[in-house]
Amino acid sequence: MPDGPLIVQSDKTLLLEVDHPSAEQARRSIAPFAELERAPEHVHTYRLTALGLWNARAAGHDAEQVVSTLIEFSRYPVPHALLVDVAETMARYGRLQLVQDPAHGLVLRSTDRAVLAEVLKSRRTAGLVGERLDDATVAVHPSERGHLKQVLVKLGWPAEDLAGYVDGEKHPIELNHTTEPRTPHEKASTWEMRPYQAQAVDGFWHGGSGVVVLPCGAGKTIVGAGAMAKSGTTTLILVTNTVSARQWRDELVRRTSLTEDEIGEYSGARKEIKPVTIATYQVLTTKRKGVYTHLELLDARDWGLVLYDEVHLLPAPVFRMTADLQARRRLGLTATLVREDGREDEVFSLIGPKRFDAPWKDIEAQGYIAPADCVEVRLTLPESERMTYATAEMEDKYRLAASASGKKKVVEQIVARHPNDQVLVIGQYIDQLEELAEHLGAPIITGGTTNKERQRLFGAFREGEISRLVVSKVANYSVDLPEASVAIQVSGSFGSRQEEAQRLGRIMRPKADGRTAHFYAVVARDTVDQDFAAHRQRFLAEQGYAYRIVDAEDLDESPADSSAL
Repeated sequence: MPDGPLIVQSDKTLLLEVDHPSAEQARRSIAPFAELERAPEHVHTYRLTALGLWNARAAGHDAEQVVSTLIEFSRYPVPHALLVDVAETMARYGRLQLVQDPAHGLVLRSTDRAVLAEVLKSRRTAGLVGERLDDATVAVHPSERGHLKQVLVKLGWPAEDLAGYVDGEKHPIELNHTTEPRTPHEKASTWEMRPYQAQAVDGFWHGGSGVVVLPCGAGKTIVGAGAMAKSGTTTLILVTNTVSARQWRDELVRRTSLTEDEIGEYSGARKEIKPVTIATYQVLTTKRKGVYTHLELLDARDWGLVLYDEVHLLPAPVFRMTADLQARRRLGLTATLVREDGREDEVFSLIGPKRFDAPWKDIEAQGYIAPADCVEVRLTLPESERMTYATAEMEDKYRLAASASGKKKVVEQIVARHPNDQVLVIGQYIDQLEELAEHLGAPIITGGTTNKERQRLFGAFREGEISRLVVSKVANYSVDLPEASVAIQVSGSFGSRQEEAQRLGRIMRPKADGRTAHFYAVVARDTVDQDFAAHRQRFLAEQGYAYRIVDAEDLDESPADSSAL
């Protein structure tokens, strides 16, 4: 009997023995189709879900590959019923297909007439489909393409969308492989797409629409630029904030044939519509008197490509808008498809399935992102704060624990351990961050900081003019700080796995001298702060990052190189 690292159970859980010699190989092999649920020290728990198996199927993995992987790494015989269930679940994807019929336009077709009959009988599809054309085909109005796909996923019969896309308005875009220097210290350089970036573009283009998952710092903007060059059309780019919009603009000017005159910004500050338009999610979701006032942007041009940066953050109204954009090619970019609201199926049905996914450790092994050392520093609340916490209402407990007074000293100690590094201090609560900024003598960036001041401070940090920067959650996403090598997290959005991944991503750009990045999470012991920290770390554990735990009282005695902690 094989002595594998995996125990496959009939309830669809997979137990991975972390210390087994083949554990790393098994983890990478199951990553395309299994979701990590818990990651304590010795045994990690994964789960097989329908959505995970459908994503794997859409990405080109078949049931035979999944079954072979489970059998190969399992310590005990895999339950036969589970293998049958895996095969049958994956076979559900594509039994229904959306295609263009020469005579009838958009239709829903199935080789399995019983499946088509089942979904048509559902009340959920009422009004989304039209005339029954024959036993295997029903007409679909083009405007209901997205809504129908959403419903079919909920019914357990995800449709494969083969209906194609409108070409959109042509606009030539080429990659420029010589970049001009951004600063007086930088030289002009030549570059080529990294192999995984080219694979990501090809995977997206072949699928026509979908999501590319790459680690922070691995060049998602380059993938977006490559897709734009492949499309050669007008492009609408949706981003998280204005700082991100301007970084996209600057990068596109550097990396492509586009000029600043061809790129418009559609945000709270500007309302420009150009062949390439970069808009913020915030402006799209702005309501006046109950009406989304900027929806005309979606029809302002005959867009050939719609690109969603940080697609895992899509607000609900943008999901609804995206349902009307199904005839456009759509590319979602993200470091993690994890959504704490459980709406991954909305991304799957409306943006498209996962077309490319590169494990963080694979990209690190190729030298394209920095190795990272993750440490959880636990401190004990003093008696007075412990009593305040113990008697507080549940809704106040996290803030009390996350803002524990002892965190100030811990941050000071960690900063002192890294005198020659660029250090980010990241948190959730503004009063806590303001106190830390004053204590460290460091500038602070929050939601209230003007865009001009944000740009100035980020620029000064990049140039090394300042080496300490305190930031709120506004810096979680799409902020390019390549020289940041230490991040200290003092508080976060409760148990958000996606936020943890993004915050580690702020320091993952490879360093000129090849040094390791250091990520510290400062956590109050025996509180919900500790519970949330365990949940936050799950995604990174899935990617192969292990957190060491050190007591705050031991920081002074431990060496500055946290790899020795």
